[in-house]
Amino acid sequence: MATLENKIDFAVILRATKANPNGDPLNGNRPRIDYDGYGEISDVCIKRKIRDRLMEAKDGQGNYKYSVFVQCDERKVDDAKSLKDRADKALKDKLTLESACKQWFDVRAFGQVFAFKSANSKKKKGEEVSEPGGDTGVSIPVRGPVSVHSAFSIEPIHSESIQITKSVNSETTADGKKSSDTMGMKHRVDKGVYVFYGSINPQLAERTGFSNEDAEVIKSILPKLFENDESSARPAGSMEVLKVYWWNHGCKAGKYSSAKVHRSLTVNPDGSYSISDLEGLNPEIIDGF
Repeated sequence: MATLENKIDFAVILRATKANPNGDPLNGNRPRIDYDGYGEISDVCIKRKIRDRLMEAKDGQGNYKYSVFVQCDERKVDDAKSLKDRADKALKDKLTLESACKQWFDVRAFGQVFAFKSANSKKKKGEEVSEPGGDTGVSIPVRGPVSVHSAFSIEPIHSESIQITKSVNSETTADGKKSSDTMGMKHRVDKGVYVFYGSINPQLAERTGFSNEDAEVIKSILPKLFENDESSARPAGSMEVLKVYWWNHGCKAGKYSSAKVHRSLTVNPDGSYSISDLEGLNPEIIDGF
């Protein structure tokens, strides 16, 4: 497949309704906010959801269509115990930038740093050392062409917290009586409209082999980013993609800077939007799934 021919910018408007879009583990798993009170969904969280949607795609024979390197344990589709284990099993000690990008969709899209210790290294006084004559491991940085920003709410958000109680008998007690109830907290955003932006760079795509077809896969995933992503923190239907905007510049260098393209989109608190005219560049507008 030919590598990506044209620069692409994109934007996604999404809405959270009585959900926790992205909990902050350093703040009791409350919804992430910046210092001005605007809600935030990290770029890592967004890329995790893209990877999860990639892992759900199957062909007509029931085989997975896309191979993903960074898999979360709860959705893992192989028996690899670590990233190094996955790399070793897939490439059998033939890990290179080219082989990794060809093997895994997320590597050629987002990039990856392969930094693994040598099989000959061993622990000595709390430090990693190598056996005489052994190598020190492998370190291969891959810079991907697909960049994704964090999502931020259009207005400051209001976070609500409720206390919950677990009253089931978790463990058998010594006296045979019911164990004590445990208390906990759940947090949610009552409502909020968020937007995030991204770009796909053709020059970096040449390095990883990211193709026009790969870009179409990303475009097809963004409208259904939160499908099959339900949890207690994000009940079904509480997270919704409203619109996806896809600017194809028609050339490698791009007709405008990504900053100018992204600024052309104005999003209102109710999810409505307006787009400033950019001569020769109009977005494809896609409804959420």
